[in-house]
Parts: sequence; structure tokens; C-alpha cells
Amino acid sequence: MAEQRSARRPGGRRPRTAPLVVAGRTAALGVSLAVLAAGGFAWYTVNDLNGVTRSHALDEARKNAPKHLDKSINILLIGLDSRKDMDGNDLPKEFVQDELHAGSSEIGGYNTNSLIVLHIPPSGKVQAVSVPRDDWVQTYGADGKMHKVKEAYGYAKDAAEQKLRAKGVKGAELEHQSREAGRSATIQTVQKLLDIPIDHFAEVNLLGFYDIAKALEPITVCLNKPVNDPIVSRVTDDKGNVTRPGGGTGLQLPAGESQLNAAQALSFVRQRHNLTNGDLDRTHRQQAFIASVEYKLKQQGVLDDLGKLQALLDVVKKDVVIDDDWKLLDFAQQAPNLTGGNVEFNTLPIDKFATIGGQEVNQVDPAKLRRIVKQLFGQAPDAAPATGTGATGAPGAGPAVDAGSTTVDVQNGSPVSGAAGEESKALAALGYRAGKATTADTRPKSTTVKYGAGAKEAAQQIAARYGATATASTAVAAGHVQIVLGADYTAPAASGAPAADPSPTATLQMQGPPVKAGGVPCVD
Repeated sequence: MAEQRSARRPGGRRPRTAPLVVAGRTAALGVSLAVLAAGGFAWYTVNDLNGVTRSHALDEARKNAPKHLDKSINILLIGLDSRKDMDGNDLPKEFVQDELHAGSSEIGGYNTNSLIVLHIPPSGKVQAVSVPRDDWVQTYGADGKMHKVKEAYGYAKDAAEQKLRAKGVKGAELEHQSREAGRSATIQTVQKLLDIPIDHFAEVNLLGFYDIAKALEPITVCLNKPVNDPIVSRVTDDKGNVTRPGGGTGLQLPAGESQLNAAQALSFVRQRHNLTNGDLDRTHRQQAFIASVEYKLKQQGVLDDLGKLQALLDVVKKDVVIDDDWKLLDFAQQAPNLTGGNVEFNTLPIDKFATIGGQEVNQVDPAKLRRIVKQLFGQAPDAAPATGTGATGAPGAGPAVDAGSTTVDVQNGSPVSGAAGEESKALAALGYRAGKATTADTRPKSTTVKYGAGAKEAAQQIAARYGATATASTAVAAGHVQIVLGADYTAPAASGAPAADPSPTATLQMQGPPVKAGGVPCVD
């Protein structure tokens, strides 16, 4: 499931998806049922959407979901990087390779390469935040270990599949049930990472994105500069070493506006090679594409053309999965702000790139992400914590943690002078009890986190801060967590150590500028 990433730097961003539908490969995006409904569907048309595939994957997440402080709604949009249909069959080879230029039907796995939380407040601007797919976080639903956030789905699906096979489940039913485990793990991981309730979700895969784009083509996009992303073959030397990795979408477009067909649209949102910031830059494309689709729905008559609407509805019913509690007609009446350009897309920040277990990952500070999300969504950063989080918003995402009952001892084995004291202060500010801050006897390459009896959950959350894995140790006192900072530790400014909570008017740190709906935004 590991995947190597091309060179990239902070400053790009990741996919966002308009109201309801998400799609595909590295974050293929979609069109939202909510946009359509809010734009004026007749009642019978919305009612016809009851044919959409329903899922109970939210059940487990609802048990421990934080509470809303208002009547807002949070929707998780999942773009699944899968070349499989709903029953687990490979998509036609000719379609994937020749039409979409998306590699082989056998690759892609079950990574969620697009994860977007859409926050719809009772009134005012709708906010969408994307979680970069390579963020290194604690996942849920399978082994509960640290993985890239996109891998929560695949690990949980694989674990469930093994158990289901042992029970004799096979074929399409095996695919359906194991995907439910993947969806549940993804929802729980995002919900606990950001400390927000997920009320609804929608999932679309590669084929779904293509079908949506096909129903709406041509779609206008805008580039700040021309692009040439040639398809490059994978080249190996005589020893089998890869000397030039395969890649490229074949996309060639001039600067300015272009009209894209469905295949070009997929290339537009998939490109990551020949971009300054690689995988992160691609997010700008995906956000801009969604904004353009929303603009077309509102301005170019799609919402008033029953023939086009029906074609789009047919796609939605075939390719989209939503939760079983989503009352689409009620939602359509609640979400008028989804049209008219009243949506802003942002990408949550990463702290730095790192290599962990041979994988290139994004290291993030979950505590910082939570503060940003709370402020962006209109919840004061110092608001009382909700159920299922640390008492003071401790770093990481996990089960309920009483941070005040956990003592954290920090040993500095890194080259950064004074690091133990600084980290001890930062963790104390998050509610943990400050223990000893000393110099380590060793100089480990990597930061380690160990815990004594009763401190497992706290240790797991703290470990997320350092991109480490928490391990039990009888040498650590009960209720204590021991951190030994290694050579991979960098000073707080670089590692993302929490700063003071921003004021309500402060500029939020995001991964690049926002993309605003209401037109055809130009991107790189």
C-alpha cells in the first residue's frame, strides 16, 4: 500500500469537492447533489435520488462523535482511487489506459486520494477544507497504527476482507461489506483527527468522476501558464532499478481558458508531474475544477435543463455512495448557500515532509489542525472540548484522553539545544502534566514515544506529533509517557510546535491561498 511521491514542497493544495459528490484518482472531484437541489430541483427529482447506493458506514463514528455547537452540518467527501466498479470488478483496460491515461486497471488500490470536509453553517459562507492525502496520522478501524490518512480505507478493507472470506463471504457481497469497513475507518480517522462530527458522507471513484464530467462537458478551466505533461514510460536499468518512473497525463493546454472534455478534465485534476509543488499543487487544480463546475451548473442552464439533469442524476445513482441517514430533500432545503459562489475551499497545512518506514509522508500537528478548523468553522479555539477528544485538545486523534492525568517526561537526544524544555512547555500548554525535561543518554536517529500502564491513548496522540509510533514499556511509570527526541527532531518553528491560539481575526495558516467559487478561477 506504500506509495512513493514525486518531489513537492509546501505551498500547494489538495482537492475540494462541491457539496455532495467527490471523485476519483488523486482526488477527482465532483458535482454536488446539494448544489443541484438547492438550485431548484423539483420535489420528484430529488425524491428520485433515493436510488443512490446507501451505506451504514457512519454508524460507528456516530457513537463517539463530538457535539455540534450550532446547527451546522459537516459532510465528508471521499474520492476513492480505485479502478474497480461497485462489485469489485476491474474497469475495462481500454477505458482506463486508452481513454483516461490513468495507468493500469490493476493499480490504484483503495486509497482515498480526496478527503474534503464541507462545513455548512446555519447562515453565511460555506467552508470546505481538504486533508492532504499523505498526512501521517493515527488511523482507525483496522490496526490503529500510524499511516498516511489515505490508507485508512485500504487497511481496514483488507482486514475486513480476510475475516469475511473466513466466513465464506465472496464475490460482490465480499466487496460490498469490506468497502463498508474502509468507509467507516476513513470517517473515524478524519473525525478524530479534526475533532469535528461527521454528519454525512459521499463517496465516488474514478469512473464516477469521469461519468460526471461526461454528463457536463465541456467544462471551462483557466491556467496561469501553459502546461505540457507528457506521458513518460517507466524505465529500468539492467539490474531492474527504476531510472525514470512512469507518469504524466498527456495533458497539453495553453495559458488562459480552455474547454475540456471528460478525459481532459480527469487529466487536469490528476496532473502532479511538471508542477512546481507536485502533489500539493494538484489540489489547486481540483479546487478550481469544482468551482468551475458549480459555476456552470448555476450560470449555463444545466439546472433548468431536465434532460441534462436526468443524465447527471443517472450518473449519481450509478456511481455515488452516501450514508443511509441522509434525507436529501431536507438537505436541499437547508443548503441554499451552496450555490451562487458562496463556497470557499482551503487546504489544511502540513509542517514538513519526512520519510517514515520508507514512505514519503507529510508530518502534521493534529492540535494545530484542530485549532484551525475550529476557527474556520466559527467555533472559538478555546471552546469546551467535545466528547471523544482530549480534555484540552491534546495532539493527535484518538479515544477520550484525560490529558491532565498524564505526565510527560522529555529527553533530548536531538542536536537542537534546549529541545526537551521547549517540548515540555508545549505539551503542558496542551494540558499534559509536565514531567522531567532532561538530556538523553543516547542519540537516537528517530524520536521515540513509550508509555506506562494507563497512558496508551495519550501516548498515541502525542506520538502523532512526532510522526512516531507509541510503544508500551515496563520501564516507564504508570500514567507516564516518555519522549526521547531523536536526530529527526527539528526546532518548533519547523516542526510545527503549537503556537499561541490565533485571535478570531488572525489569518489562518493554510496550504496555499483559498480557491473561491463563483466563477472560473485561474491556477497553475
